[in-house]
Amino acid sequence: MSRWIPLESNPEVLNSWANKAGLDKEESQFSDIYGLDEELLAMVPKPVQAVLLLFPISKTLEAKRREEDERIRSGSESSIPSSFSSLIWIKQTISNACGTIGLLHALANTGVKYTPQSPLAQFIEACRDKTPAERAQFLETTPLFAEIHAESASTGQSAVPIDLDTDLHFTCFVEADVEGVPHVVELDGRRAGIMDRGKILDDLLTDVASLVKETYIKSSGGSIQFSMTALGPPPEW
Repeated sequence: MSRWIPLESNPEVLNSWANKAGLDKEESQFSDIYGLDEELLAMVPKPVQAVLLLFPISKTLEAKRREEDERIRSGSESSIPSSFSSLIWIKQTISNACGTIGLLHALANTGVKYTPQSPLAQFIEACRDKTPAERAQFLETTPLFAEIHAESASTGQSAVPIDLDTDLHFTCFVEADVEGVPHVVELDGRRAGIMDRGKILDDLLTDVASLVKETYIKSSGGSIQFSMTALGPPPEW
């Protein structure tokens, strides 16, 4: 398995990657989510089109993941339900590429604008009708994305790590319609399929914040190694 340098979860790094890939930076950028309280969520530029979560992999979360993945593999939950057939979900086959895959999940499954013929535009066009495994293969064999990833990883605030093993992982949340009703959908290349997290009750950001508190933070064993960023309008400051 190929191994990349882990991406930091901060807007500088994520926007460096997204802008190099072709995102229209005048229309959309990633912004920090400073906390999950209502007052802090109110600071995030709206509307939010996607949320990226970096979380620590714990024994409790891994046990939940195995249970859920087994249900998907056994057929009790479809890996790609018909309602989500238009979503671009990518299997992760490159170690430490979860940041790039999370970014692709966010940018390819929302209404953001991107430059025609850019790497992002080419990826979306080439992968729209491919399987998740074929998309992973396309990512592995397209050197440009490895270059964008490496260049963006080097812009982070931390020194480039010598030890590339990490217990932190990116996942992505977007909105998708299920029979005309907007749902929160989680896209994670480590998982066995697309995960429907239920219909949106308030808005994407608020619902994802509640889900993260109940599903991830409560199962973290007290870890504070969480980071969240939102894809939306560029900050005004």
